[in-house]
Amino acid sequence: MIMKTLLLITCLLLTNLANAAGLEKLKDYLQNVTSLRASFHQEVFDKQNRKIQEVDGSMQLQKPGKFRWDYNKPYIQQIVGDGEKVWLFDPDLNQVTAQNLNKALGSSPAALLAGGKDIERLYELKDSSPKDGLEWVLATPKDKEGSFENLLLGFNGDSLVEMQLIDNFGNKTVIQFSKIERNQKIPASVFKFTPPPGADVMFE
Repeated sequence: MIMKTLLLITCLLLTNLANAAGLEKLKDYLQNVTSLRASFHQEVFDKQNRKIQEVDGSMQLQKPGKFRWDYNKPYIQQIVGDGEKVWLFDPDLNQVTAQNLNKALGSSPAALLAGGKDIERLYELKDSSPKDGLEWVLATPKDKEGSFENLLLGFNGDSLVEMQLIDNFGNKTVIQFSKIERNQKIPASVFKFTPPPGADVMFE
């Protein structure tokens, strides 16, 4: 669940769609943003709007195809994309799950991270009504066989500060971003992952 959610949202962190000219801004943004890092607060709600998960952490991106999500509390977990594989490490279980990057991303929004820019082919995009002091854009996937129904992206000025994802089971994931830094140098070691000694490693 966590890996799917993160893979869905990772690339969309590169999105800037604050107004009717958002698509052109997105194309320009994808061409000019090379790295991104931020803190995040994530909440998941079920169909009855009951909170079923709340976590905090940090994320880092490096184009093309590299990313890292570190969950810090209430539990520790890491998801690292090294450009070839996606690694999910659960320290409590001392367990690692690895998957081919292209297979993991598939046709999801995260495929944009690997360099794809065919956003008009993948999504129906339109402005949504302002709410909570933010400007919103609705992104609906054209592939109806995917694992989510739609995404809402909320902007404060030109900064993406919140995302809301509705999956096919009616669950809603809300992610709020802070301390955003763009195009800062990120050490290559951040995106390298070596399974710890004794860890149970599973390849999918």
